[in-house]
Amino acid sequence: MPKREEIKRKRKKNSQSSNLTVILIIAAFAIVAVGMVILSQIKATPKVTMPERTLAAQRDGLNMGDPNAKVKVTEFADFQCPACVSYWSELEPTIIQNYIDTGKVYFTYNPFSFLGQGQAWDESSKAAEAAYCANEQKNFWEYRDLIFANHNGENQGVYTHDVLVAYAKELGLDTKAFTACFDSGKYTQQVLDDSNFAASVGSTFTPSFLIDGQVVNANELLPKIEELLNK
Repeated sequence: MPKREEIKRKRKKNSQSSNLTVILIIAAFAIVAVGMVILSQIKATPKVTMPERTLAAQRDGLNMGDPNAKVKVTEFADFQCPACVSYWSELEPTIIQNYIDTGKVYFTYNPFSFLGQGQAWDESSKAAEAAYCANEQKNFWEYRDLIFANHNGENQGVYTHDVLVAYAKELGLDTKAFTACFDSGKYTQQVLDDSNFAASVGSTFTPSFLIDGQVVNANELLPKIEELLNK
């Protein structure tokens, strides 16, 4: 009998040891899983680069400058377009300083969102919708500048839902109101209408500019402005 009891005790001890091992393995997997979730969240919201920009003195919605200016320009741009970022960083500051702030040009931004077509998450259209939501809090141009300052190519997963909300937070917007606006799809149709308008006037690329009824590229923009100002 004593021998039989000893065998039972050993079996019970071994069973408890096996159970403990299983528990420790499960706990280890749980810790790893939590760590992966945390890391994925960190990756999903990268560090935001704040642009150093001088905004136009007169801004109203998606417009800059004096509505009574002699020359009126409409820009067609896709938020994922590398050439749009180049125009924004290299030429636009000169246009703001020499033409918009001097009352010579009235400038309108028209989203032309086509580079994200066919993607599960259309970054071009979603970025444009987010910019419209920022406009509700009178921060369209600040938000647009933030998008361009953090550009990283086409369809690279840069402008995720969480990142676009993070931009609003970075600007000090009411993120609850912004997120409600963005998630509602309030401006989905507006962004589609904007693209249809761009196409209807003959724009086939970005950035392009409608000026005096003609669509021109960035290299042609300044000469065309000067031509119209000298008429």
